[in-house]
Amino acid sequence: MVHLAADRKCRPLAFVLTAGQAADSPQFIPVLGKLRVRGPVGRPRTRPDAVAADKAYSSRGNRTHLRKRRIKAVIPEKKDQAANRKKKGSAGGRPVSHDAALYKERNTVERLINKLKAWRGIATRYDKTPDSYLAGLHLRASMIWIKDLTRTTH
Repeated sequence: MVHLAADRKCRPLAFVLTAGQAADSPQFIPVLGKLRVRGPVGRPRTRPDAVAADKAYSSRGNRTHLRKRRIKAVIPEKKDQAANRKKKGSAGGRPVSHDAALYKERNTVERLINKLKAWRGIATRYDKTPDSYLAGLHLRASMIWIKDLTRTTH
């Protein structure tokens, strides 16, 4: 299974490849750990301003990790997590904040997945080894970046 991070322009930033039955939430921190965005000068950025993810990535551990790194979490709370929090009363803590406007941009990840799967080899996973499949993902990602960077505006 491919776990990935994308920027707001549907360009891939990081990949983590796991077995097909692996859960999404434990892969959140490893994907963030692979982020390296180089600007025009200086060291690469490893800490985005905000991270938008779907409910599968909603966990106390992921939110704590983001809070420690001063990254805004734009992750909706699962219904069972909200129910447990409310059941505990005031000891359950406050509700998670959710920026609905920023969350709308989460679809960039879905659109990036569609761009990646435009290659039939990635969509059907013909490669036998994880290394060759990951190499195909990186090749496709570099093509997406090159196309975006060479696009001319009229």
